[in-house]
Amino acid sequence: MDLLKPSLPNSTPLTPITFLERAASVYGDSPSLISTETTAAYTWSETHRRCLKMASAIASLGVERGDVVSVVAPNTPAMYELHFAVPMAGAVINTVNTRLDANTVSVLLRHGDSKLVFVDYQYLALVLNALSIFPPNLQPPKLVRITDDAPADEIQSSTNDFNYPTYEELVESGDPGFDWVRTKSEWDPMTLNYTSGTTSSPKGVVHSHRSIFIMALDSLIDWFVPKHPVYLWTLPMFHSNGWCFTWAMAAVGGTNVCLRKVDPSAVYTAIRKNRVTHMCGAPVILNMISNFPISEPLKNPVQFLTGGAPPPAAVLLRTESLGFMVSHGYGLTEVAGVVVSCAWKRRWNSLPATERARLKARQGVRTIGLTEVDVIDPVSGARVKRDGSTMGEIVLRGPSLMLGYLKNPEATSFCMRNNGWFYTGDVGVMHPDGYLEIKDRSKDIIITGGEKREQRGDEFWGETPCAFVSLKIPPSPGYKRSGNDVIEFCRARLPHYMVPRTVVFREELPKTSTGKIQKAVLRENAKAMGSLQASRL
Repeated sequence: MDLLKPSLPNSTPLTPITFLERAASVYGDSPSLISTETTAAYTWSETHRRCLKMASAIASLGVERGDVVSVVAPNTPAMYELHFAVPMAGAVINTVNTRLDANTVSVLLRHGDSKLVFVDYQYLALVLNALSIFPPNLQPPKLVRITDDAPADEIQSSTNDFNYPTYEELVESGDPGFDWVRTKSEWDPMTLNYTSGTTSSPKGVVHSHRSIFIMALDSLIDWFVPKHPVYLWTLPMFHSNGWCFTWAMAAVGGTNVCLRKVDPSAVYTAIRKNRVTHMCGAPVILNMISNFPISEPLKNPVQFLTGGAPPPAAVLLRTESLGFMVSHGYGLTEVAGVVVSCAWKRRWNSLPATERARLKARQGVRTIGLTEVDVIDPVSGARVKRDGSTMGEIVLRGPSLMLGYLKNPEATSFCMRNNGWFYTGDVGVMHPDGYLEIKDRSKDIIITGGEKREQRGDEFWGETPCAFVSLKIPPSPGYKRSGNDVIEFCRARLPHYMVPRTVVFREELPKTSTGKIQKAVLRENAKAMGSLQASRL
């Protein structure tokens, strides 16, 4: 036995790009991509050919192995294709959060040393503003415009003002026989995704071909996804590459229904028209579709996978009554997808609805692709009691973990410790049955619409930012303090999703004996204020 070692035939690097090659052979005539905005529709054979041509075109623009290629786009066919085409050119794909402001986008493009940016026409002004902030001595990346479903007058205006090639022009110029760039090692970088940046200092999470391969297959197995699912893209592909379902759909010959904007009417139309079977999204999407009036429940059930903050029982029950089968899990950018899920037990089906909702709100147990999950005392490192009440930090280990944070060895070593654990920074409890439940964020952050920040209840988003303000310098005579002033101040300096929706002035903020702000007290104050009404996207 000791003489049997890894060899070339049994050590081919793992990469999810091979899913596309297989899909073209096995599911070649099956639909791969459908746009809800246009008549565009492709088969897996056509998608494979288009991705090869795009990879060829990307390489012809001077992009080399290991270079970063950024994409600023909503959920369109082009956005999906680039998840294969960019790594097929040997590059690292960086999908940028379209909710960021120009200053933050500029920082990310510079930090990632992006060589090429694909930008949807809807975000061209944003990216141009971001590039205008580049230092004069720094060469900005090349631009490619995505104009798939752009209005004709907007395409013409853009063409006259900027001499940038379009996505379809590159596809047409590419070589369908391109010998795509195989990864030399499965540990080579494949994706770069920036965290939400709760401290206004986002970190660049780098994943390997190996971790993405494992996460994609793990996601299919844990969610029991069959062959030929019809997947509606309500989860932004820029969120951890759509939790790896971008590549996973190719593995099972799924149909990707691309939705540019998540509007409840459009969601229901797409579901009925395309016979959607699966979709993912933050709890806010559940709230949105459950509050939209429909004449009757869906004829065919739709599997809905949600993550982040657990959906409230009322929302969960209302959504399921409409025909959605909701699954809940836990993951983060650093693990590329959902690695803890609420594995359902048959005997729970006989429980009262409220009890089922309570159980389903727990994050659950590790998926089979994760090696181990635990809740430990962050100081001693000892496992906390499995009593459902003793809190500790959630730690993980497994093959879908990131390589680390780009250009940030200190942050990498802080969370990826020598004791073999990845420290998530999230606080949770472990129940006696081994099911994990998140209780809080150790960095005092919340989930709202898939993003993270300080909190107040909101009937639409779940939670939105609330600022408690104590004036450091006494105001001048006649000054009238205004919450709008604070909001406008923040709006000019922060990404819009970090801007507070509520401002509360206090003469003195609650402090501990050592002078630290008592954030727990403020959170309770915010909760006592009740939920904001009529919050909208």
